[in-house]
Amino acid sequence: MKRHLGTIFLGATLAAVALPAFSQTTAATTDPATIQGRKENQQDRIGQGIQSGELTAGETANLEKKESNLNQEERDMRNLDNGHLTSSDRATLNQQQNQLSNKIYQDKHNAALQNTNPTSEVGKRAENQQDRIAQGVKGGQLTAGETARLESKDAGINREIHNDRAANGGTLTGAERAQVNHQQNKVSRQIYRDKHNGRKQ
Repeated sequence: MKRHLGTIFLGATLAAVALPAFSQTTAATTDPATIQGRKENQQDRIGQGIQSGELTAGETANLEKKESNLNQEERDMRNLDNGHLTSSDRATLNQQQNQLSNKIYQDKHNAALQNTNPTSEVGKRAENQQDRIAQGVKGGQLTAGETARLESKDAGINREIHNDRAANGGTLTGAERAQVNHQQNKVSRQIYRDKHNGRKQ
């Protein structure tokens, strides 16, 4: 019985000692001053910009492509140094993150806006998909690469709608609406697959 109580006491003591160390490690991964913390902060800003309409699909695709390239560069740097980053690597990544941060700010504060209150069925579907993408970006379910591809597809659909409307006095024909709906269905399925494939940002 004494041995059993001693084991319990020892386990509780070890847990009490390990808990502060664990919480410090967890806090460090989300510290905004760290590379990972800055990436999370920038993804939150992009997600908010998608949801508010401050970022168009084209702007988001461009930003997320830059973010994806930056992530790949970080992985390559780590592979060259047994999983670590040198101080020079950190300085390079920090400078690139500064540039990306400035670009996010510029894109969110320019005149280009995504319609967040559409009246047409096509527009409402596009807005719904943007909300789903924004949620996936903020929640980490969509990687930068996945988001860039999804937003490129949405930007292409938006251009097609714009051109069709310009050619038809501001409206879409029944055939054009059916074509856009078909394309939106494909993007919708891809959003679902990307958000549920287990890859995390």
